[in-house]
Amino acid sequence: MKKGILMVNLGSPDSPTPKDVKTYLGEFLMDERVIDVPLWARTLLVKGIILNTRPKQSAKAYQKIWWENGSPLIVLSEQLKEKVQEKVDYPVALAMRYGSMTIKKGLQELVDKGVEEVFLIPLYPQFAMATTETILVLAEEVRAQHFPNVKIQDLPAFYNNEDYINVLSNSIQHHLKDKDYEHLLFSYHGVPERHIRKSDITKSHCKIDGSCCATPSPAHEFCYRHQCKEVTRLVAEKLNLKPDTYSTSFQSRLGFDPWLQPYTDRTIERLGKKGIKNMAIVTPAFVSDCLETLEEIAMEGEELFHEVGGKEFTTVPCLNSDQPWVDLLAQWINDWAKTPVNA
Repeated sequence: MKKGILMVNLGSPDSPTPKDVKTYLGEFLMDERVIDVPLWARTLLVKGIILNTRPKQSAKAYQKIWWENGSPLIVLSEQLKEKVQEKVDYPVALAMRYGSMTIKKGLQELVDKGVEEVFLIPLYPQFAMATTETILVLAEEVRAQHFPNVKIQDLPAFYNNEDYINVLSNSIQHHLKDKDYEHLLFSYHGVPERHIRKSDITKSHCKIDGSCCATPSPAHEFCYRHQCKEVTRLVAEKLNLKPDTYSTSFQSRLGFDPWLQPYTDRTIERLGKKGIKNMAIVTPAFVSDCLETLEEIAMEGEELFHEVGGKEFTTVPCLNSDQPWVDLLAQWINDWAKTPVNA
């Protein structure tokens, strides 16, 4: 059976106009795994409130980071796909969970090339309801409805994979080698606290307190909070960081429900007020730079840091299409190709 690869990232509006941003946000926020409330409440919130106010604001943010050749997330993901294709002997397609580059189109591209076994690679190091899970669920729905003879196997969360940690650590070290920073902040995309509890397969372990993430449990296989903290721990260990020179925070919260803490913006503010003059920030929940890294962190985060007295604010780029990351993906693909899909 012919094998193929489908890499899937988050997605992007087709353009940074309010109209296209509204279409994109509508699909994104109506996903029951993103805003996990009953349909009537989600519809009221998204279509009745958010889509009447947020698109113009978000469009302005997208306009600040939009490149001449398109959305940074799309451009960088396409570059990654092309580089990976050069390293493997199997057709590689790219899709997005939201937007016009659909998973159905990606699978169709592979099927048109005769592919019958697909290695699905969600481009997220950590598992979360609103990222990996929603990709896997939709991919299976599309497969069952349109490509019933295709078999799909997915790449599990790779947050604690030793090779990945090495690639990430080396990238951070490379970008900070000439920087005299006092504190390194690991900023991850936030999720509501209830997502953590919903993903707890033990139904009892996750307390979101100071101990559960460090206490071994089967729940960690699907615990986004644990997996984020573990990336920080493993990278800090790899780079020999002193305990008081790094920390973890969460960004991009929405609404009034409690989200994972500490919040990135408040952490940046606290560090600046504390007297930190030179800080660096890395965003390991993303493998490709996007709105959340280029605008929320590199622009808004830096502005906030300067407002509270900070001087040097260094943003570490995502892995994007760096060759070591490309090589690692190619290695995982070749390893998968040696074994049959169990589906």
